[in-house]
Amino acid sequence: MSTAPNPNSVFPKSGVDFMTNVRPTVKNPNIVVGDFTYFSDRDFEKHVTHHYDFLGDKLIIGKFCQIAAGVEFVMNGANHQMSAVSTFPFYVMDGWDAKPPAPTNMPMKGDTVVGNDVWIGQNATVLPGVHIGDGAIVGCNSVVASDVPAYTIVAGNPARPIRKRFDDELIALLEKFCWWNKSVEEIKAFVPLLMCGDLNKVKSEIAGMV
Repeated sequence: MSTAPNPNSVFPKSGVDFMTNVRPTVKNPNIVVGDFTYFSDRDFEKHVTHHYDFLGDKLIIGKFCQIAAGVEFVMNGANHQMSAVSTFPFYVMDGWDAKPPAPTNMPMKGDTVVGNDVWIGQNATVLPGVHIGDGAIVGCNSVVASDVPAYTIVAGNPARPIRKRFDDELIALLEKFCWWNKSVEEIKAFVPLLMCGDLNKVKSEIAGMV
């Protein structure tokens, strides 16, 4: 008898210790991750850099995302003042007695948000304030510096759109269907449809459910 998938289990696959469910491993309250999102490594928080409590920016990741090894999320603390003559952070270093610049003079980009069912390829870097839409795919070694629309494949440095994964009608249906918000029992029943490559069949069946 099979057991139901457990979003609170650190390891989503028994006997495999190099792949972890992210949510149950995260301790930082400014990192919010949905159920079943996994990381192909351990210690996800070490891959969220320059994330300082006093700035208050958040990393928000949806459900069922697939994050490959080596992916880095660079947060707003990495930014230096760019409106002044020098970008050197005198106010951080000992001995300079410099006051930090006003927050309005810092290039804050806001929260970084990743949607649901997003696949981020190996060694990709996501820069501060980026929003990645549901179902998007980020190619390996990409640097994501701007927003990524839902169900779009991007790659490169900076990452650029390669193509949409599906036509606009199916994308709209998937965004309305939001399968990732269903119960585990419902999703298990939908798995054959979610793994189906006959997109006309998928489109027809989802249209009948939304």
